[in-house]
Amino acid sequence: MNSPVLDLLGQLIFIDKSLVQPVYVQVAQQIMNAIQRGYLEKGSKLPGTRGLSELLNVHRNTAVAIYDELASQGWVSIVPNKGTFVVFPEDSTQKIKATTQHINDVYEYPKAPGFPFQQSFNLASTKEESTAKYSISDGKPDLRLHPVHQFSRWYSAAMKRKPLINKWNRTSALIPSVFSTQLCNYLNATRGFHIKPTNLLNTRSTEMSLYIVSRVLINPGDLVLVGTLSNYVANMIFQQAGAKIKTVPVDDEGLDVNYILEHYANLNIRCIYVCSNRHYPTTTTLSTKRRLQLLALAKNLGFAVIEDDFDHDFQFDGSSMLPMASADANGNIIYLGKLGQSLFPSFHTGFVVAPEQVVTEAKNYLQLLDTQGDLIQEQMLSELIAEGEIYRLKKKNIVTYKQRRDLLCHLLDKYFDGILEWKIPSGGLAIWLRFKKSISLIKLAEEAEKHELFLPKTILYQDKTNCAIRFGYGHLNEEELLIVVKALKEAYVKLTAP
Repeated sequence: MNSPVLDLLGQLIFIDKSLVQPVYVQVAQQIMNAIQRGYLEKGSKLPGTRGLSELLNVHRNTAVAIYDELASQGWVSIVPNKGTFVVFPEDSTQKIKATTQHINDVYEYPKAPGFPFQQSFNLASTKEESTAKYSISDGKPDLRLHPVHQFSRWYSAAMKRKPLINKWNRTSALIPSVFSTQLCNYLNATRGFHIKPTNLLNTRSTEMSLYIVSRVLINPGDLVLVGTLSNYVANMIFQQAGAKIKTVPVDDEGLDVNYILEHYANLNIRCIYVCSNRHYPTTTTLSTKRRLQLLALAKNLGFAVIEDDFDHDFQFDGSSMLPMASADANGNIIYLGKLGQSLFPSFHTGFVVAPEQVVTEAKNYLQLLDTQGDLIQEQMLSELIAEGEIYRLKKKNIVTYKQRRDLLCHLLDKYFDGILEWKIPSGGLAIWLRFKKSISLIKLAEEAEKHELFLPKTILYQDKTNCAIRFGYGHLNEEELLIVVKALKEAYVKLTAP
């Protein structure tokens, strides 16, 4: 008869020879796991190397290596002429008690924790999966336009810069970094700012920027105003900060500032979230008149305006509207932006422009989230700004995206005339499509998926007054646009057929 320990090891140990990890390490780790979980108690005698090799069908040298690995980490003690015995490392934590009735649990990690924790509905992921070949986004750029070969050279060159190590080891932040200075110069030239590095905070993304700003700005119960239809990610961040969110109507001139004055002026407004160039999701632009009204209202009532300029780089017709922050003389505007949207996402960087005291406090929060930063990215972006490559790539891609916008509008005219209505946006990578006759957008999405087209729920807007789609087209080339519009039309016809 086999010993109980030998039988137990036969049930516990599984060897996968397809793994890169050596067999002796696989087995040693599984025995450690069994000891931690209490299947092998302290003092248990393990089988000899010959018995272990026969049990596992491995060479005896492998069995010797298994016990040597366990002994080197303090899990067993090898006593000459007596055998190998289970011990516990002196600094190990208390073992997890388990019974042989749950022996298969050794191969599974627990799903539920053994302690209470906070579950936030506000932060539930909105990501959806689909096997459909094509999809519509909410306005993402085309990663295929990223100059891969050029960036390989630039990245390699940045890695070889001798001053890079000195930057990593720098202990003083009194002197602004080269990247901060270059980014300031770029923003001053392209957005009409007159800022210094002390007015600037760079982050990983606009979402991180907004999260940090919400930590600095919002206390639980504070009143935050957003558009009736607004950026769902921003709303999630405000809700998580404990804000009390109220909505403001949005029309052809953008956010209705008079509505704010009439309904919320007597309340203690903490901040208002607006989009600088094109309102998310409707793509309407906040008019000059309302910008001036909002600036005056912010000054008189003492609230902050968070100005999100998420798609400044994608202006096709005319020039982008100058940010309200460029005309802010009273320190009421916090401006959020993104640099490098014509590049691969890992080279994007978000930034915050705000009064110096706000930036100083925001940097304290950033240190908690991202102490290390990405000096290689900053080094490379600094050089791309200085050499004019960022501007050149942006202008080059604008031509491509404008052609795609115009083609999409042509296809919509051809396939959805009388069904949809839209206005051609002056820029951005999405079009706001409204159905003239209300339909079930959820059922449309289900039908579209049968035609290899995925419509995520985050681009569908349906309520008493809206039946619309934020149609992001930037990631689709001309051939794909034709396929997608045809598939959408086929799904619509199928859904509305009598």
